[in-house]
Amino acid sequence: MWTDYLLNRLTEWAYDRYIIQDSTPKDQFIKAVSEMGELANAINKNNKDDIKDGIGDVIVCLNNIAVMCNTDIWDCLEVAWNSIKDRQGIMHNGVFIKSTDPKYEEILRQKQNNIL
Repeated sequence: MWTDYLLNRLTEWAYDRYIIQDSTPKDQFIKAVSEMGELANAINKNNKDDIKDGIGDVIVCLNNIAVMCNTDIWDCLEVAWNSIKDRQGIMHNGVFIKSTDPKYEEILRQKQNNIL
């Protein structure tokens, strides 16, 4: 599968540059946050090429963290999926409102009636 091949190449690249051996998850987290800042800038400018590059750079850092923590991106995504797959809620003004929130029913009703 192409994605597995690409992740393996990314991991080899990181080992070849001693990123895995001479860095820490904390270092890579800080790098990911820096890359997220660049991604935010690209989003603000609606620069599609830089958005793709920024997302990729963040994923590279997250892959490095996963390798350093003896796991992989796919395991992390599976854990995240299992955590959210049954979650009920809606996005409202940039915030995810869980179905257990007291405001959920009213917001949902308003959205369904195109009030919001």
